[in-house]
Amino acid sequence: MIELIENQYNYWICMLLMMAGLYIVIDHTNLLKKLIGLNIFQTSVFILFISMGKLDGGTAPILEEGYRAFSNPLPHVLILTAIVVSVATTAVGLALVVSINKRYQSIDEQEIEKIELEEE
Repeated sequence: MIELIENQYNYWICMLLMMAGLYIVIDHTNLLKKLIGLNIFQTSVFILFISMGKLDGGTAPILEEGYRAFSNPLPHVLILTAIVVSVATTAVGLALVVSINKRYQSIDEQEIEKIELEEE
């Protein structure tokens, strides 16, 4: 059991980060905290894909004598693209939070819902 934890600790860390991000999104009503939770969740997925692409003793896929094991570069390339998209979506999310704060003077979900009901 301990060997399982030691040999695959990267997957355990991913699961821990994933659950922490999900918990933050579900538990908090503050929109900024939800955005942070989503970013933690995204980061855990990035770590999962990157760790799956790494091969112990492997090297970059450049053909040279002496190297027989190569790491798969595809997950790394995909995650690089995903990181760029993540930064852009986070910026859009932050802009929406700022806009919501200007409109309602709050970024708390429940307060916004209460204000919406009062306006109707």
